[in-house]
Amino acid sequence: MTEKFSVMRSVVRGVGAYLPERVLTNDELSKMVDTSDEWIVQRTGIKERHIAAAGETTSMLGEKAARAALAHAALTPADIDLVIVATSTPDYTFPSTATQIQAMLGMTHGVAFDLQAVCSGFIFALTTADKFLRSGSHKRALVIGAETFSRIIDWTDRSTCVLFGDGAGAVVLEAAWGAGDNADRGVLTTHLRSDGRHRSKLHVDGGPSATQTVGHLRMEGKEVFRFAVGMVTDVVKDAFAATGLTAEDLDWFVPHQANRRIIDMSAAKLGIAPEKVVITVQGHGNTSAASIPLALAAAAADGRIKQNDLVMLEAVGGGFTWGAALLRW
Repeated sequence: MTEKFSVMRSVVRGVGAYLPERVLTNDELSKMVDTSDEWIVQRTGIKERHIAAAGETTSMLGEKAARAALAHAALTPADIDLVIVATSTPDYTFPSTATQIQAMLGMTHGVAFDLQAVCSGFIFALTTADKFLRSGSHKRALVIGAETFSRIIDWTDRSTCVLFGDGAGAVVLEAAWGAGDNADRGVLTTHLRSDGRHRSKLHVDGGPSATQTVGHLRMEGKEVFRFAVGMVTDVVKDAFAATGLTAEDLDWFVPHQANRRIIDMSAAKLGIAPEKVVITVQGHGNTSAASIPLALAAAAADGRIKQNDLVMLEAVGGGFTWGAALLRW
């Protein structure tokens, strides 16, 4: 390889999304629990969310997002040799949701597995795929974030049931040579963190080993908000330090879509201009691992994110886990 092209990069070739047909509005929720559209919008920015139909599984959502991403990339399942699905709401305890999507796509080659880091899952999966592609072991990856959080919500708990929705998003990554500088297309740097001391702040109160049940999502909202705004910006700063780039260099900031106030405060803390922030939480709610690829797909489809744009991704999830990825589209 010539000196001009000396570093392998993971380049985004396509992006796709799928949202279930059923839309649940704040007004409908106000008939289920003691809340109101005004209360929800003021505190979260969420106006509606999508809910999977009876019998519509996480793998079904993920397959549709994957096919959309493949179509956008002008590729077929035969071109993919790695499938990573980020999810906290798998179809089954096992086999993995990724293998179910692999089978739905008609793939009998390659490798497929799930990755679980809750709302940070897509960034963890993207980082993992990047390592595979950069190593040379694989050529093209489907990285999917897919969730049916409606299955683990306590619909009598107004503090959590207003926040979450279902959906799936996917990107196709392809290994390609780059010059090794910030002008390269593809993933430039990724940074992941976790701190397992915070389980009680955001968790599901069930599981095969602990309770032999699925359980429901439980959250200490104020504590999660404080952590999300106060702590997780370190990985974004690490990405800037690793590349020598700054907030001013960004074209777009695509954070995890959990809460409008968290997004606004995090962007302000990082010095990212509001007009550079992609926000979809109003129509999707918090779709956990699906939220970032859903937002990417929306911004690419409407022409905001264009080839060679510099894009920062950032998320925090239960555990706590958090991470950032800086890439050139």
